Amino acid sequence: MSQVCCHADLSRHLFSHQVDMNNTVEPEPVYAAVFGCIMVLGLPLNAVSLWILLRRHSLKSPNVVFMVNLAISDLLLAISLPTRVYFYATGTWPLGPSVCVLTTVIFRKNISSSAILITFICVDRLLAVVYPMRSRHLRTSSNAWKAVVLVWLFLMLMNISRSVSMSRALKNCTVPVCFDYHPCWAPYKPAWVYFYVVFVFIMLAVNIVCTTLVSWTLRSHLTDSAKVSNKVNVMLIFVMNLVMFTICFIPLYVGLLTITGTVIRPLVCLATMNCCLDPLLYYFSLDNFWKKKEDVDPATREE
Repeated sequence: MSQVCCHADLSRHLFSHQVDMNNTVEPEPVYAAVFGCIMVLGLPLNAVSLWILLRRHSLKSPNVVFMVNLAISDLLLAISLPTRVYFYATGTWPLGPSVCVLTTVIFRKNISSSAILITFICVDRLLAVVYPMRSRHLRTSSNAWKAVVLVWLFLMLMNISRSVSMSRALKNCTVPVCFDYHPCWAPYKPAWVYFYVVFVFIMLAVNIVCTTLVSWTLRSHLTDSAKVSNKVNVMLIFVMNLVMFTICFIPLYVGLLTITGTVIRPLVCLATMNCCLDPLLYYFSLDNFWKKKEDVDPATREE
């Protein structure tokens, strides 16, 4: 109990040095610039990617279904970034607790949904390459949509309790702040942090296993039933997935266990970068990404 009190006192002490007499925090122009750059890149990249996926590719492909939902998630994150840019640039939060909770939930949802959807794409590519015939009854758009709906429902349920606790904490604060400024929050780690850390490491393990099996199959055991026109692109998909996990997701969730307060902000920046990297995944996943549906050779069309 005394240790908890000490942590709480330390958090308030550190926070008090960042707040001036006008109830504002010190501006952070570097982080405002970083989030601004991510917004400038992520917004058009994901908007164009979503347009191309919907206009030029069939939603009958489970791979495209996962990518469309990933693009929507990234686009929502990019749309929410102006609030972060404003807060870090000015040190003020005039929008109230409700908008703070909403933008924070959008960010958390994006990190979680991106990791899950990237894993779905990885598993789908594994089934297409390693088990092309046996997995046909599983790799359907219907099953893909069912999986996506379950993901969104799961994330919504997880975020309800977290949103309520965050809203209460912000209303108890005397300083109008948001994001990583939470002097009124309890110093202990909530249970969902441990759950998500275990969950993200499980997904990392799935990605590693899929990468290993696909690499092994492409090298020496590729059957005639699994025709892969561009093996380099296939492997780039898996390499990019692992890069996004090791750079964007793993550091943030490990940091949530070991870091408190504003020190975690660089890891948040890294995690946000995934919305700029995901459009590369669409390009390498779909050999005919830029072609119209009617111009695609049926022999090379995405399954």
